[in-house]
Amino acid sequence: MAKRRVAIVGTGQTHHRSHRPDVNGQELIHEAVTRALEDADLSIKNIDAILIGNMDHFEGINYVDCWSIDGSGGYHKPVIKLTTGGTTGSTLAIGGYHFVASGMFDKVLIIGWEKNSESDTTGAITTAFDPVWDRLVFAGAISGLAVEAQAYMAKYGATDRDGARVSVRDRKHACNNPYAQLRKEVTLEEVLASPMLADPIHLLDVCPRTDGACAVIMASEEYAEKITSTPDWIWATANRHKYTYLGDVNWGELDSMAQASQDLFKKCGITEPRKQIDVIEMYQPYSFAGIIWIEDMGIVPRGKGAEYIWSGATDMGGELPINPSGGVIACNPIGATGLIRCAEAAMQVMGKAEGRQVPDVNFAVSTGFGGCMWTDMILHGKKKPNL
Repeated sequence: MAKRRVAIVGTGQTHHRSHRPDVNGQELIHEAVTRALEDADLSIKNIDAILIGNMDHFEGINYVDCWSIDGSGGYHKPVIKLTTGGTTGSTLAIGGYHFVASGMFDKVLIIGWEKNSESDTTGAITTAFDPVWDRLVFAGAISGLAVEAQAYMAKYGATDRDGARVSVRDRKHACNNPYAQLRKEVTLEEVLASPMLADPIHLLDVCPRTDGACAVIMASEEYAEKITSTPDWIWATANRHKYTYLGDVNWGELDSMAQASQDLFKKCGITEPRKQIDVIEMYQPYSFAGIIWIEDMGIVPRGKGAEYIWSGATDMGGELPINPSGGVIACNPIGATGLIRCAEAAMQVMGKAEGRQVPDVNFAVSTGFGGCMWTDMILHGKKKPNL
């Protein structure tokens, strides 16, 4: 089938909280779906297929594609489940893009969700690691991220104060986002005084556990401009799932981010990302990622990430705002987290981000992170891409 242009035409998400005891999974999903359909002024009858996913081993309930039908609206429709760990949400977005670009479907509803309050995330994540080589030392997410931060600090002389500056930025941005779970500014001193989880990572350096859902509607070119006057065109996607064993990771650099970025930018003719990209919604689960990964993206040279952060360039009003939504540090319903990055980038391009809107956005990048240091990326644009 011929490749076709694809655009995001509607987004919706829940008001994310640490605990949503007032709803079950179906009802949580339904909230996001309803808001996405309303945003696009569509009904579920207009949707050709549904992609849905979460970290289903967290809640311990399989077959979300089956039991969620009353919430997703997938009755008598093709429903496909995708689950790839932390990258689930971004994988869903990439899958939805290819479903439409291939000509298989014209209008696709994409749903990511999680009720972390009903799960044992650390216990579940631990089982993902090799029981002989990795599990004893990388029990959960924090330890691996701490190794990355320590390796970077040893190589470039960064400090935990540099990481804290990233957390201060994102938590401030989150105050402009009514959907974010954590909406409170913090100071550098408060971050550094918060409990140490794994040196150099403090409690306020990392993301929370969240109950929430996000839905995105993608449409082919034939329908996109009829649905909305401001579609968010998907220019390209890229992903790199590089490692099996954590011992093989090139700590201090995120190789998968570097290679995915090179792939994405080459496809789209992006030669100076710092100048050509207007905003980034980065799947950044802890503060030091905001320093290291912008170097991997080629935004700044190696070892210059902290300097760029301190300059204010990534703050709202700066040269290249990162995470105007507050990002993952403010909200992390894991199966939805990557899709929220996609939705927030789309809202920036469509001019719908309200209090967190960056002016005059022509290009935005959204990313996903998970697995054994894996990366997903999407380039969003205001104008149509060349085929």
